Parts: sequence; structure tokens; C-alpha cells
Amino acid sequence: MRILRAAGRPAMPWSNGGGVTREVAVHPPGAGWDTFAWRVSLADVTRDGPYSPLPGVRRILTVADGAGLELTVDGTTRRLTDRCRPFAFPGGAETGSRLLDGPVVNLNVMLREGRAAATVERVRGRRVVEPVRRSVGGAEGPEAVLLVAVEGDTRLRRAGEPEVRLARFDAALLAVPDAAPVEMCTDGTAALIGLSATDPARPEG
Repeated sequence: MRILRAAGRPAMPWSNGGGVTREVAVHPPGAGWDTFAWRVSLADVTRDGPYSPLPGVRRILTVADGAGLELTVDGTTRRLTDRCRPFAFPGGAETGSRLLDGPVVNLNVMLREGRAAATVERVRGRRVVEPVRRSVGGAEGPEAVLLVAVEGDTRLRRAGEPEVRLARFDAALLAVPDAAPVEMCTDGTAALIGLSATDPARPEG
């Protein structure tokens, strides 16, 4: 299990000046924009504006903080006001964003089409999480699980190891082959992201 603290994540300014992005995790490790299979990041959005087109990438956006935003994707408008409820859309679509009431923080999952898949779920209370191995010829479940603390106090327990506390926007990455089950307890909200990649390289846990 890798603990990925929010403190110290470098902020990468957007080219249009509308916000900054902080990478949480990427696969393969160290991959850039042209080589990632999946990428998870947090974005501080400070003003309205268009999204950069990302052909060949599937996006899952979850509002993690703030009043929400309005997305217009290929002419269809969707108001995202329910915090921690994911919304998926094609990265190559013409997309514009309008803030509803001040800045927001978005949790972004980006998936290279044909190379990766993901699920995003908001979790409250207790949950036991564990990545699984792929069966021959197909995936039985996520090979990696990324937990992101969104609100409240989140604690992780694994048999024989000290308890780990996650502060706001801290994350924990569990991945095969050596990830054991982890019990997560939160008195607020956490994002549970299951991730699978079809390429032979796998993230380390």
C-alpha cells in the first residue's frame, strides 16, 4: 500500500489560466500525457472556460469541494451539484465549464480508451477493499484501488500493520500482486476508485 499525501503535490497551471492540476497517481508510474493508461488528479478550478480536448481519453469527473459546476458536453448541459457523484464523458468532446458559486475542486479520472477501465464510488462508513488478479482472458475486477479522502476523518487498517490516517485529499493506492485487504473507516466521505489496465505493466502496491 502506497500512501500519497496531498502536501507537496506540485501544481501544474492550466494553459488557459482557469486553474491548476495536482496529479495523485498515474499508470504506468511516471507516465506522461502521451503514455498513461490511467491518471487520477485533483484540479482547483477558479473560473469558467473550455476544457482542452483529449481525443482517445475517457474522463470521469467528480466534484470534491465547492458548490458545483455546469458542464456543457457537445451541446448538452449537465449541472453537477451533488458532491462526490461521478460524471463520465468523452475527453474528445467539445466541453465547457461554468462555476455555479465560486471555485471548486474536481477529482478527475482519465482513461486511455482501449487500455484502461475504472469505476468511481463515494463511500461512507466502513468498507473492506482489495484489488484482484485478472483471470486468463479477462478482468475479474480492479487490479488497483485508489482511496481518496474527501471529507472528514479516514482511517485505514491492515492486519499486522499500524493504523494509517488520511487527511483531506490524501490517498492510498493498493495494487496486485502484493496488496492485502485493507479496512477503511470514514466519518465523512471518501472516493473509491477501481482501476484496471490492459497493458502488461502494472502499478506497484
